[in-house]
Amino acid sequence: MAFIFFMSGISKITSYQNTAAWMESERLPGLFSLIVIPLEVLGGIAIIVGWNTRIVTSLLAGFCLLSGILFHGNFSDQGQMAMFMKNLAIAGGFLLLIVHGVGNYSIDARSRNDLADILILL
Repeated sequence: MAFIFFMSGISKITSYQNTAAWMESERLPGLFSLIVIPLEVLGGIAIIVGWNTRIVTSLLAGFCLLSGILFHGNFSDQGQMAMFMKNLAIAGGFLLLIVHGVGNYSIDARSRNDLADILILL
């Protein structure tokens, strides 16, 4: 899931004018992409390395739901309904990361281990 966001953000950078024009065609300011791009790129990287996973996945789950409603809310169009359901499924995946956290090789796990080591020494 994280790689999807990372690549989507990179794609928006490389075709910034098209991204801004598309957002404006959806009745959103093109400058909105200046929020979306860092969220996708940095959020994707943060999840890949496991840094502040619960916070970042909360933001990305909300982003999935919001963008699903804003960009794919035409439920009479089957293609848009499928895109909305994709966003909903990804948000659900992020909710699992919020609940269960990430693996042992993440920055978050390393931080927990360091904290545990400090507490043992006390």
